[in-house]
Amino acid sequence: MSPTPRTARGRATRERILQAATDLVSQRGVAGTSLDDVRQRAQASKSQLYLYFPDRDALLREVAGATCDMVLENQAGVLAGFDSLPGIERYLDALVERQAQRPTPSGCPIGTLAGQLGDRDDQARLALAEGLGRWERGLRSGLATMARRGALRPDVDVAHLATQTLAVLQGGLLLTQVRRDAGQLRIAADAVLDLIRASLRGATDTPRQPEDSCEKTSRRR
Repeated sequence: MSPTPRTARGRATRERILQAATDLVSQRGVAGTSLDDVRQRAQASKSQLYLYFPDRDALLREVAGATCDMVLENQAGVLAGFDSLPGIERYLDALVERQAQRPTPSGCPIGTLAGQLGDRDDQARLALAEGLGRWERGLRSGLATMARRGALRPDVDVAHLATQTLAVLQGGLLLTQVRRDAGQLRIAADAVLDLIRASLRGATDTPRQPEDSCEKTSRRR
């Protein structure tokens, strides 16, 4: 991470450059974003850009961290309620609704950036892995609260269930991105609910009967 500027003006300039880069990478991808693009969007000089970010790779590493912060901040409110079945349903519905409201469903920005940076820059990969780790810890915290209340079966591995949850959601987000269909994430969200319901105290191994689309729509209103 590049050093934080000492002055408020310097910090504001650095933040403006980083925000411009993050926005452009989100819109155009890594390959479609040049340093000149960033400089023009941020209204910064070349000397300012290189003062705060020695090269393009250094800037992209910061973009990776900023992207993780953005994703987690956007879901912080609903993720805080991931400690009861109704709260989990609200969280999952919010994720699906966020994709459905976009003109083009675009999946997870962290996952998208991982595909572009993960194999070319290990530091960027680690920043993205940490972002997913923070997401997973938020899920695990809510499930651990449920376990302490006795809502989950004693044999449930909370950490494993949190990893399963994140993996299923990321798969749904990837399908949403490539198929341009938020319904793919809805399918993944329902799979997460099945996993968690099966982990509740008193749950049986009897699978739920599939619901038709009318029943699902009614349940989520």
